[in-house]
Amino acid sequence: MGTVFSLDVRGGEPGAVRAALEEAAVGLVRVDEVFSTYREDTQISRLARGELDVGECAPEVADVLELAAEAERISDGWFSTRYRGRLDPTGIVKGWATERAARQLLAAGASGVSVNGGGDVQLLGSPGTGRPWRVGVSDPLRPGGLAAVVSAAGARELAVATSGTAERGDHIVDPRTGRSAVTDLVAVTVVAPRLTWADCWATAAFAMGSREGLRWLESLPDTEALLITAGDEVRCTANLADWLG
Repeated sequence: MGTVFSLDVRGGEPGAVRAALEEAAVGLVRVDEVFSTYREDTQISRLARGELDVGECAPEVADVLELAAEAERISDGWFSTRYRGRLDPTGIVKGWATERAARQLLAAGASGVSVNGGGDVQLLGSPGTGRPWRVGVSDPLRPGGLAAVVSAAGARELAVATSGTAERGDHIVDPRTGRSAVTDLVAVTVVAPRLTWADCWATAAFAMGSREGLRWLESLPDTEALLITAGDEVRCTANLADWLG
């Protein structure tokens, strides 16, 4: 997936957790082998070329495409699996794979799990008694600085996902035009229970722009967001402050 994953696991029986860590790592490699659009031999590349149909692919391909179709419906087409005319579910795969790895570790008996996939984080449980997970949100206009700190206090599951231009440049496409999104935003950070959706919503809202993106994010249940414009204007959903600290 062209990025680095880090896994922080607390509690649980050491042997079971170690085995689950190994399984999660293998699973992440497997996701890359199935879904990478940078390799010609993956199932998703072959599916895009018409050499396979979905029924001939691994079961998770159908699962991911079904989730992506739901994201496209909820976002009124602003989230899409088409990238410059080609099938490309990259916008959902990383969040889905990161969340799946985190849930595997929790199911193995861990009391707290944090899985970071290239800056997008799924948090489950807690790192210790009376201690919440906390995630720093990078300031896209001030390298090395933080725009906010998200606290998972009071939540058994929380995800933080950011889409923007600071790390990868203009890589987000307007699905209506097939070209790079023309937007006043430099970053959108979404806070929601599940990283699968937080990742999708951050991408869709970035393509929409600050005004439409904020309005749409406000309409989603259990979703808060921080939007930063190129003019250094910060816009937030109404209850984002509940997760800062």
